[in-house]
Amino acid sequence: MTKRKCNLYDFIYKKLTYEAFFFLWALGALLVSCATSKNSIKKINVNNLKTNSLLIGATLNHKELNTKKETLFLKDFKYLTPANASKQRIIHPLPNQWNWKHTDDFLAFAKKNNTAVRLHGPISPQASWWVKKDDRTAEELNSILIDFMTAFTKKYNNHPNVIWMDVVNETVLSNGKWHGPKPGIDKWENPWLKIGLDENGFPLYILKAFEIATKHAPNVKLVFNQNAGMEDKMWNKIKKTVLYLRSKGHRVDGLGWQGHLLLGAKRKDFVDNIDTTLKKLGNLIDWAHQNNLEFHLTELDYLVKENNLKNLTAERKIQAEVYQKIIAVLKEKSKNGFVSLNLWDLGIRYGKDKGYFQSIYGKDLKPTPAYNSIKKLINN
Repeated sequence: MTKRKCNLYDFIYKKLTYEAFFFLWALGALLVSCATSKNSIKKINVNNLKTNSLLIGATLNHKELNTKKETLFLKDFKYLTPANASKQRIIHPLPNQWNWKHTDDFLAFAKKNNTAVRLHGPISPQASWWVKKDDRTAEELNSILIDFMTAFTKKYNNHPNVIWMDVVNETVLSNGKWHGPKPGIDKWENPWLKIGLDENGFPLYILKAFEIATKHAPNVKLVFNQNAGMEDKMWNKIKKTVLYLRSKGHRVDGLGWQGHLLLGAKRKDFVDNIDTTLKKLGNLIDWAHQNNLEFHLTELDYLVKENNLKNLTAERKIQAEVYQKIIAVLKEKSKNGFVSLNLWDLGIRYGKDKGYFQSIYGKDLKPTPAYNSIKKLINN
């Protein structure tokens, strides 16, 4: 120790009692520790939940908590997507009303059962009715988006079970055009596009949503989620958007594909030409991994239209075969990067003017052939 340092130490020691000196030292260490850990939280270890290197889970609706469906979920899964509980129309149903109960109930369930959670659809077409009103200005919509995303990300950033959140959902139509607003408030529309495009033609709402999530949710992985099928125009636009977001300094950690089979995708693609379509799926997953993105199949189910219910047995057999082929692709690609599969619902879901979406249990909650495709993976 130099003489100067020694003299400085002697001076401090003489001016302060030992207790006071120790107190100041401990206080400084505490402040440094707090500053270091401000944006960190210990999350559950997802790798401990993965099955054969692929994380597989399912969706529950809020009304299904404490029911037989909850029991069926817990029998096989440790990865949960609360169905619609985190969408803006549920959390912010009126301009001056906030309702976090549904999501909070799911997170209490997840914490109790050591379940990983992906919060689905904060900024999406499933906006509140008052947001979709035609007289909303771009400035109003921007303010609403900022308020909602800021509150949402701050609230759930530090929850130990929240591993992912969809930042945006269903942004591009299958023809490659941006999904935008429609007249009235009762249609499947995306009001947020009205906020406008930036100088390079990218939606300002997507940029703003990821900017807020990057800032206020550093402990959560951020997913860009999308519907429809494997249409090249659509996915090329999404790829460009993801890379553009990153060029602006915004974080994107995962790419999601909903996989509502035979809804947004043509039957011939996922039945008659399934191998060709799955090759495209494999290429999409490769692109994600090459760009340091996780890949999430976020909403897998299989639509049987009402006029085809008489062939339900045959349709469920096809569903099981398709699921088996999809799972084979996911398992193979999981060797190169993170992949997850989420079943949308566990039973049958009716879609008005669409038909009956099949999952892995029938109306009586008995396993369908598709369950065997899933169970084989779980058992392995």
